[in-house]
Amino acid sequence: MQIKTTTIEDTFAEAFGMKYARVIVTAHDEHWLNAALHELTGFSSSVIGCDLEIGLETRLSPDQTPDGRLGVSVLLFGFSSSAIANGAVNRIGQCVMTCPTTAVFDGMTLAADKVAMGSKIRFFGDGFQKSKLINGRRFWRIPVMEGEFLVEESAGIDKGVAGGNVIIQAESLEPALEAVRRGVDAVGMLAGAITPFPGGVARSGSKVGSIYKKLRASTSDAFCPTLRGRVASQLDEQAHVALEIVIDGVSAEVVGQAMTDACLAAAGDGVVRISAGNYGGELGKHHFHLHKLLAGC
Repeated sequence: MQIKTTTIEDTFAEAFGMKYARVIVTAHDEHWLNAALHELTGFSSSVIGCDLEIGLETRLSPDQTPDGRLGVSVLLFGFSSSAIANGAVNRIGQCVMTCPTTAVFDGMTLAADKVAMGSKIRFFGDGFQKSKLINGRRFWRIPVMEGEFLVEESAGIDKGVAGGNVIIQAESLEPALEAVRRGVDAVGMLAGAITPFPGGVARSGSKVGSIYKKLRASTSDAFCPTLRGRVASQLDEQAHVALEIVIDGVSAEVVGQAMTDACLAAAGDGVVRISAGNYGGELGKHHFHLHKLLAGC
């Protein structure tokens, strides 16, 4: 299969079922909103080593937020409800409550399952915190030196999919960087999907296991150009750089669409092949075949 000048490999991405929550963060202006977003989504690329995988879903105008201020919708992915609960409380308490003017709301108020959020963070108020019930939703007002931090009591959770991916193989670094930026931007236009790695991109794709027994994952040597000739390389003969776009989404359908959009946007001059990472189909139950996704495009 060809898209423009790029070969689409007949392979699949292997992804995993995960839980996710959606929180809405608002602030007085764009500066403080970006400061909170930067902190909240830090150290959140992969649950291999991070508590949660987190990313910006979309930016919100004042008429789209509960308190009529600028906001962002952020998706938080984890393997369990307890992982999301612990990670959300730690990150909101440390990274958002500390940021001037912010407030935090549940972005999935109709979800049947909930995890604690403000109900735990409220204890920082040392007994001075106050609760308020508005239209069936409970909020906590926590006194801070700038005034009050408003946070919703709980956050809804649901089942999602994490680990969808496409691997961009290019002739050199410049077309590779341009291609992945196009791909990440395309995913960013789709509601319900995030790309949690730095700038949406992983330069250090991984495989399961290592020669070192304590490591759960290690470098994906099959896609490392400096190891060509020493391992069973999966790189195109003309490729000298490979970069991976990893995608988490609220459903398999969203992840599949995000992968499709990323492939279409990334393909072009200098990109010789687009492939995907999998583990032989033995670990993740969600398999996204590139040719099926792109059939008819």
